[in-house]
Amino acid sequence: MKNIFALFMLMIFTATLQAEERVNGEKVINVEWEALMPADYSLDDIFSQSDQLAAIDDFDPQAQTLLDEMMAAMQSAPTVPEMNGKMVKVPGYVVPLESEGRRITEFFLVPYFGACIHVPPPPSNQIIHVHFEPGTNVENLYDAVWITGKLKTEVVQNDIATSGYTMEAYRIEPYEL
Repeated sequence: MKNIFALFMLMIFTATLQAEERVNGEKVINVEWEALMPADYSLDDIFSQSDQLAAIDDFDPQAQTLLDEMMAAMQSAPTVPEMNGKMVKVPGYVVPLESEGRRITEFFLVPYFGACIHVPPPPSNQIIHVHFEPGTNVENLYDAVWITGKLKTEVVQNDIATSGYTMEAYRIEPYEL
């Protein structure tokens, strides 16, 4: 009976090891976007000023001052230091920055479609600046992807947005549950 139990435990342990995804010998952690924001960080503090902004005439200089303060707060959103150096897999949408023809080598990864293009950018802790040396062809920017790579807490400013994280991507895959 002990031998059967030991064999059963060995089979479970082996299956667990096989299921663990690794890239360059490092365990890959599946990350949701909320994990990239500190637990005590809330957008409510930033958007609480939007009520004030709505009550002010568009041409009032105070409106521009409040808008500038909100944008500055979004661009300097705090990151999670413990995420620095982790091998992660995160879903998102591609916002191309550098390309050669249809081959994209540098882009922002964002949590929802249209971020940075059709609407103001999300907070910097919700944008990842990705570099993928081989490049990839993104057939449709409406399609979500999984990006696997080494995450760093590093700020990258661009005309489009400011990211709080960077990633050297090792793998890009279509998003499938």
